[in-house]
Amino acid sequence: MGTIAVYPGSFDPITNGHLDVIRRATKMFDRVYVAVARNAEKTPLFSVAERVALAKQSMRGWPRVVVDDFEGLLVRYARRVGARVVIRGLRAVSDFEFEFQMALMNRRLDPAIETIFLMPKDEYTFLSSRVVKEVAGLGGDVSSFVPRIVESALCQKLGVRRKGGV
Repeated sequence: MGTIAVYPGSFDPITNGHLDVIRRATKMFDRVYVAVARNAEKTPLFSVAERVALAKQSMRGWPRVVVDDFEGLLVRYARRVGARVVIRGLRAVSDFEFEFQMALMNRRLDPAIETIFLMPKDEYTFLSSRVVKEVAGLGGDVSSFVPRIVESALCQKLGVRRKGGV
């Protein structure tokens, strides 16, 4: 089968920054599992089923990507799907400390699973799902930050109209 990687996240919603990291990961690994996390401690805007569906639609035609959901320890999920690599995105130095701690914990839980950090293109370093939701909720244009299907879902969920510009 080759090398399998897991890219976990809440993806609430998936952004062009996420897609950039996934696209680049598919050039390095034979299969990439985009693992949508079920986290009882968070209150996402979109349900797990909606986040999975939006991710699948955003990556339609990407044959080496599997979109799935998971709950519990990431290393258990990685073992279950045969992954030996976890991909984490780093946008800024502020992300590093948390991600580094998580990578060390995952290594402690399963030393056979490596963590690889990928940075998105410069144009996406400021982008986060939280910021996208905030801008969309205030009626701002998020069309350059998310796929069209996600923009439509955000507008519908938040009860706002699409805006052409600021």
